[in-house]
Amino acid sequence: MLKKIRVILAALCFVAVTLLFLDFSGTLHHWLGWLAKIQFLPAVLALNLAVIIALLVLTVLFGRIYCSVICPLGVFQDGVANLSKKGKKGKYTYSKEVKWLRYGVWVLFVVALIAGINALVALLAPYSAWGRIVQNLLAPVWQWGNNLLAKIAEHRESYAFYTKDVWLKSLPTFLVAVATLVAVVILAWKNGRTYCNTICPVGTTLSFFSRFAMFRPVIDASKCKSCHLCEHKCKAACIDIDGGKKIDYSRCVDCFNCIDNCKFGALKYRFAWGATKSPAAEPAVPEDNTRRAFLVGSALALGGAALSGIKAKAQTDTEEVEIQGEGGFADIIPKIKPERSVAITPFGSESVEKFYKHCTACQLCVSVCPNDVLRPSASLKHLMQPEMSFERGYCRPECVKCSEICPAGAILKITPEEKTQWKVGTAHINYVLCLVDNGEVEECGNCARHCPAGAIQLVKKQVNGIDVRIPSVDEEKCIGCGACENLCPARPLSAITVDGYQIHHKA
Repeated sequence: MLKKIRVILAALCFVAVTLLFLDFSGTLHHWLGWLAKIQFLPAVLALNLAVIIALLVLTVLFGRIYCSVICPLGVFQDGVANLSKKGKKGKYTYSKEVKWLRYGVWVLFVVALIAGINALVALLAPYSAWGRIVQNLLAPVWQWGNNLLAKIAEHRESYAFYTKDVWLKSLPTFLVAVATLVAVVILAWKNGRTYCNTICPVGTTLSFFSRFAMFRPVIDASKCKSCHLCEHKCKAACIDIDGGKKIDYSRCVDCFNCIDNCKFGALKYRFAWGATKSPAAEPAVPEDNTRRAFLVGSALALGGAALSGIKAKAQTDTEEVEIQGEGGFADIIPKIKPERSVAITPFGSESVEKFYKHCTACQLCVSVCPNDVLRPSASLKHLMQPEMSFERGYCRPECVKCSEICPAGAILKITPEEKTQWKVGTAHINYVLCLVDNGEVEECGNCARHCPAGAIQLVKKQVNGIDVRIPSVDEEKCIGCGACENLCPARPLSAITVDGYQIHHKA
């Protein structure tokens, strides 16, 4: 019964969290957004003490229930493991804890978190990893299916669906998502929960508390016949029958497979507060040198910190644009992402430093952005963390979806009215590229016409003996929404580029 309850709850959480990343309309976030906020790393970065304490108390009471029910990457590994061993009698065998790797990765994670090496933090965090996998690999398939339904509905004169552009937002992030998926699948296919119990820093953090859990699976040595069935069914490889009928509770994820498969009633999930061994267990074998494990972990941490000093130039993204004219479809020169002196972070993030310090790179805001403004950064320092760019759209004043769904506190929740009071950047004009100022056309004014803040005015100037009107930016009014950059007809670079503010200003 315990296993059935666990499987049902895990399936519900897994499907709900996955749908959060697939729902590009943002509708589900009003009902299911709390599931992202109770994930461990977002709660830590948001300083959500209520959630952090609740998860730790849950672990002290019942063990690593979080890993087997709430964490989507953990539930995914269970599914892969079940498929790989389906129909086979012998599944897993006990394996010793790889201390140097497990605690080395954990030390590296903690050091990266404190030092602000967020790309490394995001790479190791399980919730963020699952978000990138869904956003980069599953979301395109989901969107293609939506577009097919939209075309079918259109033929029936129904507008229940609307089409969504499917495009590659960041090649580095896509490759990281593929590599993560392959690594997790291989580990889960061969050894079950190896990723959770050897690499995952969240699992290691919870393991410090789960070894003292009040309720946990306990082996009754008087009833155990040493059939090894529980050991073969343990995906965490933490049950050692020959070594004293003991369970490594730091790695046990409370999947209840052992209890469900024990034919002699020797395994029970019961109150065991203060017990460090199973009943009638043999004396514990001396552990590996903890000091050695710590030193190895520290060395790895220092190596990761050194890598944070490496800077990489952001890759240039290009997108192809097509417009329909009188003669059919005409190819337009693709727009190129400009070099920005400061990255532009979303409205409500308050500052570039605060945003990147709290962002988990889970891609939730990227998936829900209706204007294709947010995309993962390709720079090494902020790899996979979102930034704003305006090649495909601009940040509309009425849209605050990213602020409504951010679970980590990187983007504060704001209203459309509050959004217009914030200034995340300012526009600058390169008159060499302006089609009017360089004499290519006599009239344009696209930027001034579409500026929602009224920050662009057209001023008179003589070009080639002709009176023309060229744009001028009032930086006091400009909020950095990118409408002017996006709608500028100059190609491949817009004549207007928006640069971000390190600290956002409020009017």
